[in-house]
Amino acid sequence: MLTEDGKHLYVSYDEYHNLIEKLAIKIHQSGWEFDNILCLARGGMRPGDILSRIFDKPLAIMSTSSYRAEAGTVQGHLDIARYITTPKGEIAGKVLLVDDLADTGHTLRAVVDQLKNNYQPVTELRTAVIWTKGVSTFKPDYSVDDLPTNPWIHQPFEPYDNMRPEKLIEKWSV
Repeated sequence: MLTEDGKHLYVSYDEYHNLIEKLAIKIHQSGWEFDNILCLARGGMRPGDILSRIFDKPLAIMSTSSYRAEAGTVQGHLDIARYITTPKGEIAGKVLLVDDLADTGHTLRAVVDQLKNNYQPVTELRTAVIWTKGVSTFKPDYSVDDLPTNPWIHQPFEPYDNMRPEKLIEKWSV
């Protein structure tokens, strides 16, 4: 649900999963066949996992991080992992790169450039996200929800950003 002022988008677990399923439909209906899914950790892990199951494709993971300050709400310097974790050798062939959103577009652009320049076995690369913000300088190949504004997206698992074991113990009276 987008707030009246357009500054916040609140997403439930059901909505989140429905959007991933719609993303899968878009990818499937494009007719593009791919060999691997590469998700960007952390935001792309949940959509990447679900898409990996739907398409029955191996899931590789590349860790990136830029939202660390203020409980993950302020973008800073982008760090991209040097290595990709994959179940079989190295990532190769046609790769679907998955993240949760194209916010500024900086992360996706940097990762696409790194893959094209440093991973020669990758023969074709396409990108998929749930949300694309109007301020993004990167246009993903597949996106479900194009947001004309720049709302903060409150994803359903966001409360865990501030959850610590002590709070869980208190919550569950353990």
